[in-house]
Amino acid sequence: MSTPAYLDLQRRHERLHHLGHMQHIVEWDQSANMPSKGSDARSLALAEMGGLLHQLATDPALKALLEAAEQEPLSEHQRANLREMQRVWRSANALPQRLVEAKSLARSRCEHAWRTQRQANDWAGYLVNLREVVKLAREEAACLSDATGLSRYDALMDQYEPGMRASEVDRVFGDLRSWLPGLIADVQVRQAQELLIRPQGPFPKAAQRALGLDAMRLMGFDFEAGRLDESVHPFCGGVPEDVRMTTRYREDDFLPSLMGTIHETGHGRYEQNRPRDWITQPVSQARSMGLHESQSLSFEMQLGSHPAFAQLLSPLVIQHLGAQPAFEPGNLNRLLTRVQPGLIRVDADEVTYPAHVILRYEIERPLMEGLIECEDIPALWDTKMMELLGRDTRGNFKDGCMQDVHWGGGAFGYFPCYTLGAMYAAQWFATLRRSVPDLDTQIAAGNLQPVFDWLNANIWSQGSRWETPELVRRASGEALNPAHFKAHLQARYLA
Repeated sequence: MSTPAYLDLQRRHERLHHLGHMQHIVEWDQSANMPSKGSDARSLALAEMGGLLHQLATDPALKALLEAAEQEPLSEHQRANLREMQRVWRSANALPQRLVEAKSLARSRCEHAWRTQRQANDWAGYLVNLREVVKLAREEAACLSDATGLSRYDALMDQYEPGMRASEVDRVFGDLRSWLPGLIADVQVRQAQELLIRPQGPFPKAAQRALGLDAMRLMGFDFEAGRLDESVHPFCGGVPEDVRMTTRYREDDFLPSLMGTIHETGHGRYEQNRPRDWITQPVSQARSMGLHESQSLSFEMQLGSHPAFAQLLSPLVIQHLGAQPAFEPGNLNRLLTRVQPGLIRVDADEVTYPAHVILRYEIERPLMEGLIECEDIPALWDTKMMELLGRDTRGNFKDGCMQDVHWGGGAFGYFPCYTLGAMYAAQWFATLRRSVPDLDTQIAAGNLQPVFDWLNANIWSQGSRWETPELVRRASGEALNPAHFKAHLQARYLA
């Protein structure tokens, strides 16, 4: 078959992939290793790299090549890759290079300053940088909206969750709001009757790290294609051949680090198992951040909080942290499934977690639409935190509106993906139990392979071959159905 235009496009995307690889590793190093005085130079370097990638992605020659490739005899998989190339091209061309470079510079500076400002509870200092990030994010939203015809917030969300719209998020989150507070209250009443033994620390950082590495091995992470480091905010980055995961440690509580590491391992395994034959091409990319979060939450919540999983973790915890009654499987499971409204999203249990996401969505959407300003965030946060979780955050910016890196990093439109991911994960496991009826027995026996095999066949290996609704239908036999999430929570915590 003669496909000169498509082959030219393929070569260009190979180059974008390799340069993007360099960018990802530099960004990881910025968060994990870079000395504080390197911030300004690194920010400028990343802005320069962002500008270069944007130039390549908006090369005027691409328009004619994309049009020509449409007329060429391509396979089904090549057609899917061409579709994703077109999506990359449209997104890149919507933004002027000046804005791309300015946004990169502003978010690098804001994120770096946030690390110390958060610890100091310095909202006023953080606000100086955040205003610039928000101004540029609004400009980005306007450009994307003009190019796509979507609303400004929808245009931003489409960058993370293609095809998802705020109207659908409103419907799903509105339903959640109607039953979640009652479920949280019911579970707390039930759990108040349980005997719970609290672990006795301190838990040395080195021991926690060794425990986390063993948990990653249990979950099948390939250490020849990735590593675990430490950062202020946990994340998973890099590329499939070189996945960079990070976590953070508290010596008074080992569970946030352990479960955070298991969460990031879900992201890491998705990346490590993307389609190898297409690895430099857009069709190999993870389909969306909601699907990515479905992998991390499949690991952390569906498996990590499974009643039988504590039996697998208990020996590892005892090996690295020493024997104590709190680490026995039954008590460890009660610790892992304890429902308690808290301040910190990344440490939240799976029942209260959606409330944290709803809170952020209900702030970032009007912020991007120009209905509120940065100065309004703390008061709105305090009100919604009390309404949704009954917690007082007045004056506590560190554990309130400054706790996440996302807004300072310009990632507006991202937060809904977390709860969409929890819903997808519940749907995956409902499907898994239909295809593997003895799944829970196998997990109890220490055999996690059926889970990994199903995720690999239906999610990891598919990359972006299918648009999200089609991928979900092929994997589970139906469209996204939030009823699976509600049923999962009720079965685990109230049955």
